[in-house]
Amino acid sequence: MQTNPDETLVVTNAEEIRKAVSWLMEADGLLITAGAGMGVDSGLPDFRGNHGFWRAYPGLEHLGFSFEEMANPQRFEDEPELAWGFYGHRLQLYRDTVPHDGFRILRKWAGRMARGSFVFTSNVDGQFQ
Repeated sequence: MQTNPDETLVVTNAEEIRKAVSWLMEADGLLITAGAGMGVDSGLPDFRGNHGFWRAYPGLEHLGFSFEEMANPQRFEDEPELAWGFYGHRLQLYRDTVPHDGFRILRKWAGRMARGSFVFTSNVDGQFQ
């Protein structure tokens, strides 16, 4: 009897999920590693995607500055109001964004573990806080 590849995939995924759940239930601590993509599901732009901060920062597109040109200490010397506005806008964007449920789920899992959790991330959006 031949197995449908999609059915095999479902069975394999189910087994892998059961194994991961077992490991989480036995763990006494959780190390969370994540990049900037973790905040994308909350509605934040990523850094290197087609419409991310590194490609087309919407607040400066009309001025012709790239993200790299703005995220440079020299900008504070040359145009401090623009530089502070750039970082202030990003900070406000981060503060106004509600983290998606994945963050709540991770916190809940870690809260059940004797040693809690540690987050190792390149995120600058504060969503893990």
